[in-house]
Amino acid sequence: MTMGCGSSKKLKSVSSSELIINTTLLPKGSQSREATNNRKTNAKVKGNTRKTKTTLFRFDSVLTDKYEIKAQIGQGAFSPVFRAEHKATRQPYAIKVMNLKDIRGTGSEELFQSEIAILRQVKHRYIVNLYDIFTSKVRVYLVMELATGGDLYDRVYSRGHFTERDAARVIFMVLDGVRYLHSHGITHRDLKPENLLYYHPGNDSRIMIADFGLSHAKKSVEDSMMATNCGSPEYQAPEMLQRKHYTNAVDLWAIGVITFILLSGRMPFDHEHRPKLDEAILAAKYTYTGEVSLAVFIVLRYKLELQTDQFAFLCVCV
Repeated sequence: MTMGCGSSKKLKSVSSSELIINTTLLPKGSQSREATNNRKTNAKVKGNTRKTKTTLFRFDSVLTDKYEIKAQIGQGAFSPVFRAEHKATRQPYAIKVMNLKDIRGTGSEELFQSEIAILRQVKHRYIVNLYDIFTSKVRVYLVMELATGGDLYDRVYSRGHFTERDAARVIFMVLDGVRYLHSHGITHRDLKPENLLYYHPGNDSRIMIADFGLSHAKKSVEDSMMATNCGSPEYQAPEMLQRKHYTNAVDLWAIGVITFILLSGRMPFDHEHRPKLDEAILAAKYTYTGEVSLAVFIVLRYKLELQTDQFAFLCVCV
């Protein structure tokens, strides 16, 4: 079974456009309220420019009694994300909305319950934190830490590529977060630039790992092997493509791909046709000519056990 594939952004053949989100609050006392505000954001998508559209969303009073909804800031396959403020403290948050009808009685329900359990468990500087959960008859609202600096993909796209020192700083934070996850028996399984968020727009912002919808938490010491084929194709490890049982080392392979992207501004494996992409990944067929001494230092610093079939940090392979 393949899950979560095909949703990765491309680093080439992209154009920018505008996405307008309109929101409007219903009168106080209504059972639910529509959130609305005007917001324009650049959306990088492959191929033609995305058409401008208007999105209206209805919220339940169980949430809006406590939070003021400001604007939509993201859109997943089943879960839009909104910026909100706590009415009493004025503290900003991100609110992820899940429709229960989309997850009940489907394979998504188990993934959703797993994501909630993981988010309740983790607490780390380089991981997006969960603060509160609200449930109505039709929805679940996850109140999470707000990241205002965009994702790593957008920064790579705007800069072309990172310097070795800047890339090392990013990977250092990602590794620290992943080391924490692995120490708690959690494998992310969907690490990619789109799931690495900047806390604020500044160059000194910390990175936060997000989106645990495909993550796996082992239930016992013996439960260290996984078999589900999931994640975004360009970041999948060879053993996953080969339908083998795998360990949390697949996260390290994905970090290797991310490192390559940061240093070169392009994908190490980039084919339109899935069979060709898989073939390149399995053969570790890529080209890189730069020097990356700091990236090597980071690997040694963390003494990571790279158990994947190929060396995880592709850009430092020989």
